[in-house]
Order: sequence, then structure tokens, then C-alpha cells
Amino acid sequence: MAASAEIQPVPEAQNAPVDVAPQPRKKLLGREFYESIGNPKYIVAPMVDRSEFAWRMLTRSFMTPEDAKRLLSYSPMYHARLFREQPAVRSQHFQPTRAAAGQNDDESLFLDGNPSIDRPLFVQFCANEPDDFLEAARHVAPYCDAVDLNLGCPQGIAKKGHYGAFLQEDWDLIYKLINRLHTELPIPITAKFRIQETKEKTLEYAKMILSAGANIITVHGRRREQKGHATGLADWSYIRYLRENLPPETVIFANGNNLNHDDLERCLEETGADGVMSAEGNLSDPSIFSKPPPVGSEGREYWRGKNGKGGYRLDAVLRRYLDIIYKYVLETPGPERKPLYLPSDPKEEEPEPEPAEEEHEDGPPKKKQKQSKSKNKRPNSPSLGVMQGHLFQLLRPMIGLHTNVRDALARSRPGDMAAYEHVLSLVEKAVKSGLDEYEQFPERFAESPDAQLTGSKATIAQYGRPFWVCQPHIRPLPEEALENGALKLKKNAVKNESKENGSEEKATNAGAEQPAAAPSADPASASTTPLVSG
Repeated sequence: MAASAEIQPVPEAQNAPVDVAPQPRKKLLGREFYESIGNPKYIVAPMVDRSEFAWRMLTRSFMTPEDAKRLLSYSPMYHARLFREQPAVRSQHFQPTRAAAGQNDDESLFLDGNPSIDRPLFVQFCANEPDDFLEAARHVAPYCDAVDLNLGCPQGIAKKGHYGAFLQEDWDLIYKLINRLHTELPIPITAKFRIQETKEKTLEYAKMILSAGANIITVHGRRREQKGHATGLADWSYIRYLRENLPPETVIFANGNNLNHDDLERCLEETGADGVMSAEGNLSDPSIFSKPPPVGSEGREYWRGKNGKGGYRLDAVLRRYLDIIYKYVLETPGPERKPLYLPSDPKEEEPEPEPAEEEHEDGPPKKKQKQSKSKNKRPNSPSLGVMQGHLFQLLRPMIGLHTNVRDALARSRPGDMAAYEHVLSLVEKAVKSGLDEYEQFPERFAESPDAQLTGSKATIAQYGRPFWVCQPHIRPLPEEALENGALKLKKNAVKNESKENGSEEKATNAGAEQPAAAPSADPASASTTPLVSG
């Protein structure tokens, strides 16, 4: 699967039929279903307000047209009860037809799940009531290949709402949720979950989910407690254990620790999974599912350093993203753009910036006018409403150094394409400055050969790139976060630790008079210190 240095052409016409009445089709299950959608090996993860249509299209754009057709994508996670009860929620987040996007009664196919450009597609819901789950799923069933149950969300809002990973103690409810859709929905049901405390319990959990009717299981190799600064590493050995102990026809997707393209292949090999899913790796680098272009054919979009390491340039990715928004979401031509800068280009004199004209008015300064509500109104497109969040994550390596990019992005509002074009112009200037500096002073970017790095610093050295290149965000390991103060002990844990230290001190003082107690041989009896984000 080779990546081209230029954006892959996409057919101008979507070739979508006007009549969208669902056609009767045989419901395929398990591996037969998986094969019917092309045996996808790479999967875009379901992410709240992140895996929407435009981002899925951006991810596909780095792949060859044939490989892009085999990329499986998940929708963002939707709340089943709200999706069922509120038409406004459905139209705001899922727009399979023009009518759903607010274009009168036009029921022709539009974006989400369009067979010509956005398949295969699974739609994910969080749910805790079978009726809500089924009715929500019926709204999307004509426009996707399967519906997925989220059993992996570890956030506090999931705990409060009793969904996601906080259902994992209620096996009876999980069974009912999956089995209801398995028996009554015309398309397959799948599930995504996190590992349990032991491999054996994880296996029993997976067996229950499969027995309820799940046709594909996605296994995130982290426990529910692993989030935020306590995220740590995913344990792929749990996924391998499931592969070796479940029937061979079971379709398994692996999730966790996939930061670049090489990790994807390594994950498939070590876990034995059928497919590999990427979430944060994809958000930091939407080209993660495509191989780098061969040496010598980088073009203007891909940068490769003198050490052989490289990646897609941030200005190139941002251009692609905006052009996809123009073409599919806004259905309007984008602005004409000059070729991306290369240091080998003939030098052009940059025009002097024109000084801003100051406005002088008589009298006291006028009060700042309140913005009209229409300016702050959320645009009726899920792809427009999440642009700022996407770009803060994508441009993370740059905005710490070039704060003008950060500030311009912070002022951008949903649907204000002029503001995002301004951000692009600043990104292009920042990339140009970085490329020029690298050409003149490459030693500033050289790695220290004698550095003995460990933990997250070693990972950063492996995956890090210059600021103008897409790269994953590396979190400190939990023990590092605890050491630098980003992670703190809970108050009751601090008290317990103080008591334990006091007890140990007393025991030490009394040791001369009394024999020490034998240590427990049961490792489970050892208490672990709970951690909480600071």
C-alpha cells in the first residue's frame, strides 16, 4: 500500500441513488460478514466529536483508492437515548441524506455512510437500555454496515451516566443490549471493550459478549482505570490470549499503543488480530494507515530528514483537510493555492506587511458591541463544529513554539473558513521557517547519540519529529507523572501511607524485642496506591 505525495483524486460525482429505501438483503454474521466488507485490516476508531465524516475522508485521502475502500471507519460515539428521542441530535451529528442536513425534503444520499465515498462504516452508541439502543440503531441501519456497542469509555461522564466501561460489572444488561439488536436489527451488532483484571476474566467476558450475538469484538488492551495521566501502556498479550483461546472464526480487532504505521504491523503480528484500530495515533497523524512514499519521491507534502525519519508536513495535511471541507461539506470551490514551499524553490522576495491603519474617532471609545447570536450558532454540520478541536491536536507540535498559530486557532469559530485559511497561512510560514532552519543548521535537530534515555523520553526520541511534521503525542508514564506532580495521591491514600510508614517505624523500633512477622506469600494481599489526576 503505497502513499502518493499528492492528494488522491476523488470522483467528482458521488453517484448516490435518489431513492434510499432500504433494499432487502441477507444478514451476514461473524467472519462471513467481515469478509463481505473486504476483510479490513485498518480501522479508524470511534471517537467522541472526532471520527466524523471529514476526518474519515482525510484519513482515506492518504491511501490509494483501492486501499481506501478497505479502510473500516467508525462514527463518533452517540448517546442512544438522546439519538432516539431528539431529531435535532440526529440531524446535528449524523447526516446520511440532504434532508438530514437541513436541505428541505431532499432524501438523496449525502455524506455519512454514502456507499460511494464513506463505506465500510460502523456506527457506535453508548447505551444502557435495550429499547433505546434498538430504536437509535434503526435510525442508522440503512446507512451503515454494522452498529457497535461502546463498552470501553472510561471517563467520569460514562460512570455518571452508567454506560461504556462502567457496564462491565453488569453482564446481564450487556447480554440483553447486544442480543436485542442481534435478533431484531437487520444489520450485524459488534462491541468494543477493555480488558479485565486478568486474562482469564477477560476471556470469559469476551465469550459472554460473543454468545449474546456480537459479530466482531474490538479489544482495547487497557483496563478501565488506565486513563489521563494514568493511561500507561496497553497490554497486547491479553489480545493474543483471546486469539489463542477463542474459536478461530472469531473476528478480533486490536486497539492500543499504535502511534505510527510500523506499530500497526507489529500489533497485528504480536496479537494475531484480524485488524488493528487507531484512535489518538490517527488524530495526531491521519496518514497513519498509509506507508511513507519511497525515498526520492517525497514530493512537497512529505518531509524526510537526513536520518531517514520523516512524516507528512502539517501545512500539507491542513490543506487537504480544508479542501475536503470545501468539496464535500460546503460543496463550494476552495481557493487556488500556490505549491507548498521547498527550500530548493527559487527565492522570492516576501512583500513587506502593510501597517494597520488606526481608526481615530472623536469622543469616548464606544462600548464593544455584543456579537449576534447567529455568529455563535453552531453550524448544521458535524464536520464544521469539530475543526478547531482537531487542529489543536494535529498542530500540537507547532503551537508551543509558534504561539501566533495557537492564538489564531483559538479565535477561529465553527464554519468561519476565512479564519481557518488565516491559520493555514500562519502554519505555512512556520513550516517554511523550520525547513529553512533545518537546511542551514541541521545539527540543531540532530539526536544525541550518547543519550541513555528511558521511559517516555525514549519513546519521544523514537517517534519525535521536527515541529513541522505530524507526530504522536507521548504522555508521561504514570510513575513519571507522579514524580513531576502531574499525578497525585488521593488524600486517603496519603493518610494510609503515613499510617503504614508510622507502623513500619514502630515495628522497626520494636524489632530488637520482638521477631518480625513473616511476609505474606499472596501478592494479591499487597495494596496498590490509587492515583488520581492532579
